[in-house]
Amino acid sequence: MSKTGQLSASFRDPSGFLFTANGNLYRQINRVYSKDYARLMDSGLYDKLVKAGLLIPHVESDLLPFEVDATFKIIQPERVPFISYPYEWSFSQLKDAALATLSIQKRALKLDMSLKDASAYNVQFVRGKAVLIDTLSFELYKEGQPWAAYKQFCQHFLAPLALMSYRDVRLSQLLRVYIDGVPLDLASGLLPTKTKFNFGLLTHIHIHAGAQKRYSDKTVKTPAGGMNRQALTGLIESLENTVRKLSWKPADTEWGDYYENTNYTDAAFEHKKQLVNEWALEKKPALVWDLGGNTGVFSREAASSGAFTVSFDIDPAAVEQNYRTVKSKKEQNILPLVLDLTNPSPSIGWNNDERDSFNARGPVDMVLALAVIHHLAISNNVPLPQLASFFASCSKWLVIEFVPKSDSQVRKLLASREDIFPEYTREGFESRFSACFKIHKVESVRDSERTLYLMESW
Repeated sequence: MSKTGQLSASFRDPSGFLFTANGNLYRQINRVYSKDYARLMDSGLYDKLVKAGLLIPHVESDLLPFEVDATFKIIQPERVPFISYPYEWSFSQLKDAALATLSIQKRALKLDMSLKDASAYNVQFVRGKAVLIDTLSFELYKEGQPWAAYKQFCQHFLAPLALMSYRDVRLSQLLRVYIDGVPLDLASGLLPTKTKFNFGLLTHIHIHAGAQKRYSDKTVKTPAGGMNRQALTGLIESLENTVRKLSWKPADTEWGDYYENTNYTDAAFEHKKQLVNEWALEKKPALVWDLGGNTGVFSREAASSGAFTVSFDIDPAAVEQNYRTVKSKKEQNILPLVLDLTNPSPSIGWNNDERDSFNARGPVDMVLALAVIHHLAISNNVPLPQLASFFASCSKWLVIEFVPKSDSQVRKLLASREDIFPEYTREGFESRFSACFKIHKVESVRDSERTLYLMESW
């Protein structure tokens, strides 16, 4: 068996790695990890975490390993419908991922195990909940040893959450720059002085950052007696309390209350929902991207067909509201994410290959592009041919809404700038998109000047 199937993001852990074979996802567990894996399974920790919805389930496989001598077992984990990254999450998503990580650590300690890492990239959202997807994150607990993942947890979770809460929610994008988590000295410098009067933030960010700087070039010995289980449990509970107290209340943003300020009549709104629902039911997509999904109203119409729907929006407030709805309604097939279509998530990490770009995670069965084309074409000067090519690269089926210049929302966009878009007409739109798509259906949205299209890429 060739190693060509090994996932590019799975190379840092000597305990094993992920690979694909025959279209299925597998994880090789190396012999060096055999004792830890046996403890995970025999202690009942695996069963408890899977039952609680905190760990991705797996089955053991008889697939031949890459390297027979090095391999202990091959397991086949449940496949996640869509891989997302921390810099694409809303505030509450990152907070829930942090709390899930700490809950797992507390449960592990009770059964003499511990998380050896606390990477936000090891968490995904499955059936509406934050779930650990790295089965090899556990190790045997060693009495007296400090928590090996403490620094990583603070950098991946606590620091960005504190910055989002106390400074600006958009600072989550620092995680795109710092793939190993936000450096604590940077977070400490950016946080307001008042956070030093918060015991948790003082301890886990400000003092922690100072200690890192002070001992960065020195060998630090564990004190006699080390950190016993009670002290370690206290550390985890302190982190948990600190995270729980962090909050973010979205302020007014341009599109966060879009549906309250739209020019749609109730009839137009309902007609548009009806068309999206009908076309999704007709084409039965397994995976849908709603690009410009706002708070997810139309994402839910697609999801009602049974499709797993990723609802992207540029506005963190809209995504936050969408995720809170997912939680309150216990929805299992909608994933809200933050995304700027004009500057989408790039490929980052080692060799620009460790975390996939937005485009590399496609194509999908269907894309919804509702009330978004005028923003891309007029606000951001993206030519119609490039838009058509982009959408064709993303999906087989496209549900797209054309918003004419006579529409009040477009008039707002053109009010403060010269109209340099002679091609932006319904005829020009259809002509350019016909080069990449076959237009199957054209429906005028009731009580509006807008038109909805169902297209299939050539």
